[in-house]
Amino acid sequence: MPYLTRTTPAASSTALRTGLGVPGYAHPLLAPTEWGELTRPGTPLHWVVLNVAGGPGTRPDPHCLEAAGRLSNAGVRVLGHLDLARGGSPFGEVISEAHRYLDWYRVDGFLLDRCPAERAALPATRRTVGALRALRDQAHIVLGHGTHPHPGYAECADQLVTFRGSWSDYRWSQVAEWTADYPPDRFCHFVQGVPLGHLDEALRIARWQGASTIWFTDRTDRGGRTDPWESMPGYWDEIVSRIGTGVSE
Repeated sequence: MPYLTRTTPAASSTALRTGLGVPGYAHPLLAPTEWGELTRPGTPLHWVVLNVAGGPGTRPDPHCLEAAGRLSNAGVRVLGHLDLARGGSPFGEVISEAHRYLDWYRVDGFLLDRCPAERAALPATRRTVGALRALRDQAHIVLGHGTHPHPGYAECADQLVTFRGSWSDYRWSQVAEWTADYPPDRFCHFVQGVPLGHLDEALRIARWQGASTIWFTDRTDRGGRTDPWESMPGYWDEIVSRIGTGVSE
């Protein structure tokens, strides 16, 4: 199968624990159950993205403040959502939004969504990441390429999103050979439209391709009309029990 491509075990893979990276639920007023479930004991979370209004918004949102505070108190890493627009977002605008996230929500790092993947954009991305790390000590930086980027991006971030797409594409996907030089905790996969009956297969693909942070959902974008990441999967308990310590009913 195409996803059986990793031949060399990545460093530290024996100590790895798969966990969930939440790309960004809908506003807490629209998805209170989803936000509440994130602090449920035993939920194997690596991080949760806070996307207030395509970014931090224009003023502190009390509902997002409460949601972010609950996660922080539970020891969950909260990331601010910054849209790089494939390199089209002005540097100053990105840094200004990062300041607001830090000032208002005390985030632990950032997901740089729609991050460019080509080599030519690497210097500009390095500049942005360097500025973000200067703003917050030990900021956790995730580059949201959605595909395998030039290998140089792996040296300037904590994690890379190397797949973002549909289950029909994921089950026949191939991992870039250069990723074998890095441990699985450097890579994230976001997959929509995964049926419950194929959940175990999807988890095997992530393991074989060397990605430890995942988000699998049975939601779909309905041809681009909806955001499949805004709500929790219909099989939330099943995926938590498979990769975590289990959940109580």
